[in-house]
Amino acid sequence: MMSLSLAAGVGDTTGHKNMLYLIRLRWIAVLGQITTIAGVSLGLDLNLPMPQMLTVLACLIAFNIGSHLRWHENPIVTNNEMLLALLVDVASLTAQLHFSGGTTNPFAFLYLLQVILSAVLLDAWAAWTIVGITGACLGGLAMFSKPLPVLLEDESAFAHLYVEGMLLCFLLNAGLLVILIKRITGNLRERDAHLADLRQRAAEEDHIVRMGLLASGAAHELGTPMATMSVLLGDWRRMPEFTGNATLLEEIEEMQTQLQRCKTIVTGILLSAGELRGESSAKTTLRSFLEEMLDEWRGNRPVIAFEYDDQLPGDQPVVFDSALKQTIFNLLDNALEASPLWVRLQASTEGDVLKLAVSDRGPGFAPSMLAQFGKPYQSSKGRPGSGLGLFLVVNVIRTLGGTVEARNLDKGALVELRLPLSAIALE
Repeated sequence: MMSLSLAAGVGDTTGHKNMLYLIRLRWIAVLGQITTIAGVSLGLDLNLPMPQMLTVLACLIAFNIGSHLRWHENPIVTNNEMLLALLVDVASLTAQLHFSGGTTNPFAFLYLLQVILSAVLLDAWAAWTIVGITGACLGGLAMFSKPLPVLLEDESAFAHLYVEGMLLCFLLNAGLLVILIKRITGNLRERDAHLADLRQRAAEEDHIVRMGLLASGAAHELGTPMATMSVLLGDWRRMPEFTGNATLLEEIEEMQTQLQRCKTIVTGILLSAGELRGESSAKTTLRSFLEEMLDEWRGNRPVIAFEYDDQLPGDQPVVFDSALKQTIFNLLDNALEASPLWVRLQASTEGDVLKLAVSDRGPGFAPSMLAQFGKPYQSSKGRPGSGLGLFLVVNVIRTLGGTVEARNLDKGALVELRLPLSAIALE
């Protein structure tokens, strides 16, 4: 449902951009009409009803100002609203042609501009509506308008003026169509690309849901055998065979420590199976969270050399949870696996964005992996099912409104996590 609403938003944005193009085209029409009326008044002996034509021009200007104000505040444009805008343009053109020669006016070919725009911008039924109305307007102009030669004091000049007007109308039609169609189709391609991206994201989110269900189910199933193992290890520690053997007791204690770690991991999976900012959330501060998280990570991994570069300008109250902590763990684990001898984490802020950069001195990412970074099962480990760690990292951070980027360094690789501080701020 979320993806469908986003797709609707993309369509609305495209319609809004196209409506703005129509408003600009209408200003060009206004400028053209002013230029034509002025040229006719000064250079040609045409008896045109100037008051009526200027009234139509004033109405068109008023409509365009109203359109600009409306669509500046309201970004959602429906098919019916686009149809109404084109009908106003058709009505304005029809009125001006009626007062200036009807179908004998070469600018009657401007109807084609409206028809082509309707075919690109409107639904099929609305486009055919424009075709029918423009055809009816042409028929009405042919029947009820005075022909242009009658309006000329010298009717012999009509043929010459008609050819010149037709050439000018052709150039105007062709130029406007090339510019508008290129921009409109560009908007449509951008919309289609965005919709494809949304569909891909929906598929990835569905993949995450299925993985979460599988993980939570496995966590529930593991709970019983781990509880049994915990009881058995407790019994062993009290048995005479073990109490007198320090080596065995030490091994049992290590087994209990590792079992407790497994329980913690399983608990984290179950807590993260719900909402991202759910009951597993904890109030802390940014610097405290990072330091405690890194202490836990280093205590449970065979880390040889780890650098933590704290460039945070200050500390602030935040809310973190197990899912986000596990996300950062995944980044560090991947870096440690690629570079067992050295891993580095840099924490900083850029405006209202938290930046966490994890770098290593491993072999880096293959070009194909960088091109598909964050997609499931993209891994250089060569094991079935691998490549899910970075996939989960990207999607958890994206859910919080952040981004994850990867690039290769001269030696090693760097993965940068950018997260809006508003997403983790303590409300």
